[in-house]
Amino acid sequence: MYESIINFNKQFSYKPEIVNADKLEEKSSFIVIGMGGSVLAPLLIKTCKPEIDILIERDYCLPKLNSEELKNKTIILSSYSGNTEEVITAYNEAKDKNLNISIITAGGKLLSLAKENNTPYIELPNTGIQPRMALGLFTKAFLKIMKVENDLKQLTTLENNLNPKSFEEKGKALAEKIKNFVPVIYTSNKNTSLAYIWKIKLNETGKIPAFCNVLPELNHNEMTGFDMNNLTKELSSKFYFIILKDKNDNPKIIKRMEVLEKLYKDRNLSVETIELEDEKEIWEKCFSALLLADFTAYYTAIGYGSDPEQVPMVEEFKKLILE
Repeated sequence: MYESIINFNKQFSYKPEIVNADKLEEKSSFIVIGMGGSVLAPLLIKTCKPEIDILIERDYCLPKLNSEELKNKTIILSSYSGNTEEVITAYNEAKDKNLNISIITAGGKLLSLAKENNTPYIELPNTGIQPRMALGLFTKAFLKIMKVENDLKQLTTLENNLNPKSFEEKGKALAEKIKNFVPVIYTSNKNTSLAYIWKIKLNETGKIPAFCNVLPELNHNEMTGFDMNNLTKELSSKFYFIILKDKNDNPKIIKRMEVLEKLYKDRNLSVETIELEDEKEIWEKCFSALLLADFTAYYTAIGYGSDPEQVPMVEEFKKLILE
């Protein structure tokens, strides 16, 4: 896991190629079917390129759209292992409906189906890393299918511009601060993907409960759950709030973040505000924030004596649902 983090920037040297590209119709709207780490990249793309029309479905089926709407979109089926049953089921449905399909995978049954049916696909390098750690590879693959060439070139520069090790000490220090707490990640609605990926890293790598939410919505409900009295004070004291603050957010959102931090601190709640690195372009800014999440999660696992790499509970679950 440590090597996956410190070598993360090398993923941006990857040059994805679409096999059977001649069978892929060019569309401007996309449906992504995927689960877990295999669907983090399109979430991030929605943050960095909000003008791209992307609908993400995490289920066994295609979204409930009419036939005409489905035919006007490219269906991207994403599974790092290639064996995710939800994605394979959705692939069969999309194939039966003769839709415009493409696949992103590193192998498994999905790759076999792509080859067997001449489905357009990108085969990711099978480096043995966990899907959540292949975010650079996935992002470039998705942008390739979406034909966003300028951003593909920008991402290539991150191989040299992004220094993963520079985030290690800050991540290690933050892991120490959140120890014995349940982290809750807050950010603007615009940066939803960052908060969500932070949560996922802390769950899968850190092996701890973690949650996320966005402003301004949480100001209308969630925060009232922490307006504790003497009987609920102990419950609230178990949480540690991390606010991802972006200078490019709506000024009203920034004001809400600052007021929320004050209200929580006035109630003796633990709050940490992390300023996103504004001087960087959007991709570097986002991946910098996520490298900090990686190191925080990694050292959280180490601090609790957990394995930051494997996800045994997921594997146990997969076996049980097959019984």
